[in-house]
Formats: sequence, structure tokens, C-alpha cells
Amino acid sequence: VQLQASGGGLVQAGGSLRLSCAASGRTLSSYSIGWFRLAPGKKYEFVSAITRSAGTTYYADSVRGRFTISRDNAQNMVFLQMNSLRPEDTANYYCAAAQGAERYSSLVLIRYYQYWGQGTEVTVSS
Repeated sequence: VQLQASGGGLVQAGGSLRLSCAASGRTLSSYSIGWFRLAPGKKYEFVSAITRSAGTTYYADSVRGRFTISRDNAQNMVFLQMNSLRPEDTANYYCAAAQGAERYSSLVLIRYYQYWGQGTEVTVSS
């Protein structure tokens, strides 16, 4: 499956962005989907995930209550609605697909994802 992330941009603190992850090649409903971010000088950070089967959602503590992940299997897309953005949310955001992983303990780890999109840049100004 090929993934394409989009929707990033420059926004002021307190603003909102909606990231999209579009899939081609295979149906996205076969995978759990996660969002990770990479800020300059930092390691990849788990942001959110949604499971393949029940659509259970998981969030990092740093984004819980501000970000919402959702999926539209008919459109073969996953979305990350980001509200109340903060300067510390500035990063490149990547969507990734995991086959066979459903638990939080797996979905927070990069190694459980087999396919990655190219990333979309989010910049939050103070």
C-alpha cells in the first residue's frame, strides 16, 4: 500500500489543521493506521492511531483532547484533526500502516508499521 500525507502548513498557536492520509494500491481498511511526528533534533514521536477492526483510537498524552483521528474506509483515507495547536506541535507528520497490530503497546512503536507516507510539515507559530 502507498500512503500520501497532506494538509500540513503554517498556523498560529491556537489554530487548527486537518491532516489527511490517502492510500492507494490496497484498501486502507486492512490496516491499523498511525500518525507519528518528527521534530528537528528529536526522535520520532507517536501521536495517534486507529485500529483496523474496531476503529479504536489511541493518543499520546501530549495531544489527547486536542487531536482527533478518524478513518473513512469508503474514501480509503484517515484524518487527523488537530485543534488548539501549540508551537511544540511543530514537526513533520507521517502516517503509517500496520498489518496485524491492534494493541496500544504495539501501535506506539515504529517497528510494527510496514508502510509509511512521505510526511507533511506542520509549523505552529507563537
